[in-house]
Amino acid sequence: MQNLILTLYSLYSKQFRFLIAGGLNTIVGLSIYPLFYIFLEPLGFGYIQVLLFSQMFCITFSFFTNKYFVFKTKGNVKEEYLRFFAFYGFYLLLNLLCLPFLVEVIQITPILAQTLFSFAIIVSSYFWHNLVTFKPTKESL
Repeated sequence: MQNLILTLYSLYSKQFRFLIAGGLNTIVGLSIYPLFYIFLEPLGFGYIQVLLFSQMFCITFSFFTNKYFVFKTKGNVKEEYLRFFAFYGFYLLLNLLCLPFLVEVIQITPILAQTLFSFAIIVSSYFWHNLVTFKPTKESL
């Protein structure tokens, strides 16, 4: 059994690292919005403002876990961050459209609505980052 696990890990180590980082990023991502909401809403911040603050934090946190732990790329921080942000920026814009609909029209609480929306991001992120964000370049090989 141990040999099977080691063989699978050696064949799919990037995917295993992505699952670990993804688990951590998911925990952080699903925790930050509620925490920011709980602390910032009484100060007069609306759920959309809280979304923007929490997403900036989570995007940056996730970038560093993916860059250094999962894909282990060297250099190209600005370029990779821009590609990484393009992916999450797209989802952020989509989120800015969907969250008010879910909260105001469907009447779901902001925390539950944001949690549900997060799952679309989780499913598609590996493919984007593997094929676009952290795609090896000649300089990184």
